[in-house]
Amino acid sequence: MANEENLKPFKKGKSGNPKGRPKGSRNRSTIAKKWLSTETKGKNPITGEEEILTQEDLMTLAQLRKAINGDTPAYKALEDSAYGQPAQEVNQIITEQPLFPDVYEDESD
Repeated sequence: MANEENLKPFKKGKSGNPKGRPKGSRNRSTIAKKWLSTETKGKNPITGEEEILTQEDLMTLAQLRKAINGDTPAYKALEDSAYGQPAQEVNQIITEQPLFPDVYEDESD
């Protein structure tokens, strides 16, 4: 049986999770974006030139290199990232006859 104490609504102005994430702390998405945008000087594996690249650039270039070398999942991941996943279509053909054909004929009149 449910604990009756748990079924009472929260008091106005009081948080239901007082020890939750502190205000001002960053979430995982913010932290990931920070590190993905970190720049470093390195050699571009495609052009061979020395460039300033972000971590995101380096990972994308590594994925591109794998795709060029024949890694099909890497190619698919790049295509999906660049152009989105293709819309899936479902073609349906109804081959059964209706159980009550008279009912359906009357509706169309």
